[in-house]
Formats: sequence, structure tokens, C-alpha cells
Amino acid sequence: MNNAAIASQLDELLDVDREYLDRANAGALPRIAPRRFKTEGRAWLPVFHTRHGDRHYTALFSNTALAHRLDRTHDWVVIYSDGPHEGHQATVVTTHGGPLGGERVVRGRELECEAHYASRRQATRRPA
Repeated sequence: MNNAAIASQLDELLDVDREYLDRANAGALPRIAPRRFKTEGRAWLPVFHTRHGDRHYTALFSNTALAHRLDRTHDWVVIYSDGPHEGHQATVVTTHGGPLGGERVVRGRELECEAHYASRRQATRRPA
């Protein structure tokens, strides 16, 4: 995969994350009752499906033991993607320090996210 394709995929993941959070916080997504944890049968977990080009994405909050223990079940977003030749899973989180403090980043791709946000900051500083 070339650099442009990698950047495009990162942009897509961050776009899916933003749209998921916006819709989930607005109460605009269907909710499911996960079997693991929070097993009282209440449908609390919003699920989002979308397409970008030839890729299908499914996004939902993390329902892992660690997410529950750290109280991040409404911050960590797990995104599943599948395209014509591959499928992937990514987790997007809010950073709590460092150069990306407060930004949404794809875990394991922090350096790419740093470059992504740096280029966006530069673009907004350019004179018209």
C-alpha cells in the first residue's frame, strides 16, 4: 500500500470515528445489548454502519474488560472494515497527554496521526 493510500485509510478511520461519536452522542444510532459485561439486558451499545468507497465500516464502543475497568466504554471506538481484498480492525482513542493530548488517534498508528494533525494545523495556518 502506498503512502497516499495509507493516509487515505487513516483519514477514513478518523472520519468514521467522528461520525460514530457524533451520532452515538446524539442518540441517533440503533443500540444493542452486548452479551459480555453490562449483562442486565439493557441495549446500551450504539452500532454504526457506513461505506467509504469500496470499504464497509462497522463502529462501536469497546466492550472489553479493560475498557470497563478504566471507564473508557464511551471513549474507545472499535472500527471493523472490510474491502474487496482485506478486513481490518482498529481502535480509536482520545489521548491524554503528549503532543496529541486531547486528539483522537488510531492505536498503533500514533506517528501517522501526529503527521495527520500536523498537516491539518499547517493547512489552517496558510494564508488565503
